Amino acid sequence: MNSAVVPAQQAPRLQALHAAEARMRLTISVIKADVGSVGGHTKPSARMMATVMGGAAKAVNNGLLIDSFVCFTGDDIAMIMTHTRGEGSPEVHQFAWKAFLAATSVAKTSGLYGAGQDLLVDTPSGNLRGAGPAVAELSFEHGLAGARPAESFMVFAADKCGPGAYNLPLYLAFADPMYCAGLMLPQMIEGFRFHVIDMDHTAGDSVIELDAPADSYHIAALLRDNERFGIDRIISKTYGEVAAAVSAQRLHAIAGKYTGKDDPVAILRNQGIFPAPEEIISPFAKAHFVGGDARGSHVMPLMPVPLNTPVTGMYCLPIVSCVGFSIDKDGRFSGRMPISSITSRGTRSGGAPRAKPSKCAAKAGLAPRCCPIPSLSMAASATPYPHC
Repeated sequence: MNSAVVPAQQAPRLQALHAAEARMRLTISVIKADVGSVGGHTKPSARMMATVMGGAAKAVNNGLLIDSFVCFTGDDIAMIMTHTRGEGSPEVHQFAWKAFLAATSVAKTSGLYGAGQDLLVDTPSGNLRGAGPAVAELSFEHGLAGARPAESFMVFAADKCGPGAYNLPLYLAFADPMYCAGLMLPQMIEGFRFHVIDMDHTAGDSVIELDAPADSYHIAALLRDNERFGIDRIISKTYGEVAAAVSAQRLHAIAGKYTGKDDPVAILRNQGIFPAPEEIISPFAKAHFVGGDARGSHVMPLMPVPLNTPVTGMYCLPIVSCVGFSIDKDGRFSGRMPISSITSRGTRSGGAPRAKPSKCAAKAGLAPRCCPIPSLSMAASATPYPHC
């Protein structure tokens, strides 16, 4: 048998070809909706969660999805998914819609509050954007090579707040070196491009692209009005890679009437050519004020909470949770980390719930459940923690 010898000048070309073959166009989709909750607008029932988790597990097994993770924030169920079908995939979006319909059926049978509240149309035509659920998606070439030898990202999910809830923290993380020192490093010094959307424009997406730091004041002027303008996505100017995607849409603009708060989700890739997790979450320590709360009629601080936290207490403050993931070469979640707390009760599709830690942080005197930064916390011993 003859053996072929590759000329030296062809070796780099073949290496590049093999690298291209090893890459995939990966999409991360986060779809979240309020379709019913126990005892008022508090949290989805265990049966509702089991229904959505079971559907997600089947979608992974039949090859529609590569991987998935289901959790809740307040009364909203969120599905975090990886796949290769692209953004706005009718198959993925229809799967999510049917999963929420199944959970709605459980809520109605159980007499739960707000069954199907966020499902604003009878039968969406493919894409769920504009149909009620919060949708954030981003796609990228995935191969664990080049500028991204490791792929990590974070998902933020908020409840009881308006669609521009992430405007301030994302501006500080991607445009203010006083919050994100990494912006001064060579891989980020060129800045980021902000896609800002006018959420009052219902005839179609009205988006303006502005660069930070060059257009920082113009970006700030728009993002100050977080009920009208929101960040749609953020892109690295140096590498052209999408850094963030946000579900910037207003439910009342879609439905024509008040149907509950908009409760946005956001996907943020981190590390390396993007800000690090600590640089992204540090602006949330400001507990900035957002519209929302009980009946959407207040302006109150956004409170970080652990995954799977129900809405309880006076006025049901606007809340936000965060979880971080790593992705292996095949697009599967190789690990996850709850960012805003040491506790996590999320369940990966097809897996068992994570065990609770033996001690609650609040009881241990480390921090209240609602604050990820102990130095900014009030004395834990002086505050009751009914969840512990």
